[in-house]
Parts: sequence; C-alpha cells; structure tokens
Amino acid sequence: MSTRPAPAAETGSANRERLIEVTAADLPLHCPMPSMLLWNAHPRVFLPIAASGEELCPYCGTRYRLKGGPVSHGH
Repeated sequence: MSTRPAPAAETGSANRERLIEVTAADLPLHCPMPSMLLWNAHPRVFLPIAASGEELCPYCGTRYRLKGGPVSHGH
C-alpha cells in the first residue's frame, strides 16, 4: 500500500478554480509555495514552468501561470 496520495487528476479532485500567477523571481517554482496557508499540505514538487508558461500541480491541482509567458533562453 502506497502512502503517496494519488495525483489530483486521478482522484477527480483537481482544483480548477485555483490559479496563481508567478513571476520569474519565483523560479524555480515549487508547490506548495511558502506563502500558502497550508504550505505542508503535500510533499514539495518542483514544476518546470519556464518552458510552457503554465503548470498544474499533480498533488493539489493548483494551476500556476507565469506572468509574461514562457521564458526564452535565446540571445
């Protein structure tokens, strides 16, 4: 028996209403963020938001959106 919770997408409990906008200063992004009320609600998971501009936490379903969109690494 696994003690790890099923991802929100599998349990049907994805929180589609929770959207948090972050900036490049918040990178590398992880959920939960220290400013969240329940910062210890699930294990910390790092989200690769820089390339896509938007990521969904697999544990709680919180959607993160990067202000300004994806970060380009071009010169």
